[in-house]
Amino acid sequence: MVAMVTTTEIREVYKEIQKKLYYMIPEKWSRVYLYASITEKAYAVPVGEMYFYYFPKGILKKNPVNVYEIPTKFNMDEEQYLKLVKNLYSSIKKLREIYKKEKQPLWTNVTISIANYKFNIEYNYAKLDNKEESNYERHIIWRYERLGMDINSFSKQDKKIIEKYLVNSYIDVEKVETYSEPLYKKPLQNSFEYEKPIFEKIQDEGLMNELEVEGQNISNQIIANLKNK
Repeated sequence: MVAMVTTTEIREVYKEIQKKLYYMIPEKWSRVYLYASITEKAYAVPVGEMYFYYFPKGILKKNPVNVYEIPTKFNMDEEQYLKLVKNLYSSIKKLREIYKKEKQPLWTNVTISIANYKFNIEYNYAKLDNKEESNYERHIIWRYERLGMDINSFSKQDKKIIEKYLVNSYIDVEKVETYSEPLYKKPLQNSFEYEKPIFEKIQDEGLMNELEVEGQNISNQIIANLKNK
């Protein structure tokens, strides 16, 4: 691993990502892990996927919650919540555009974590199109590695995916860059009031304006991922 050289512009995007994550989690949590990929195919149109999991605070709340479970779990408007998901993904794309503008090598996927008052991001440069694993298989492997889940908690089919990965993982050494910074001990609170529809709860007018102008391509990708869960 190598330490990433960052800039003021990039750090502003990090703050933006943190802010949006706090908006999107409607209960107290101890840590959150996010994965996002971006690749460019025909006509250089960026495509990819994104998901994140958080661990609720509390002795009895040990299992991570998938972002796509949140609308059902908290009785929220699903369409409005997916706009927040799409908007968060736009910030990930913004990071990649900065790399492109600075003529830096383009990463294909990132893992972001927020835990113990620290923000961490890992940039990975693996060529995902050349990988043997499908998106689904990468998701399973990522959950196993990043969320610290016991292999026996996975289905029989998913255990086989993990076992195959563990056998072959030593073959594929990937280039990654990492960055870490401390957070304030009193982070921005989310803006949810649980009894009201989500679109009435967002206080940041600028954020809502961004939601309305997001591209349809990313919206379709996020919705497709949701249907496949």
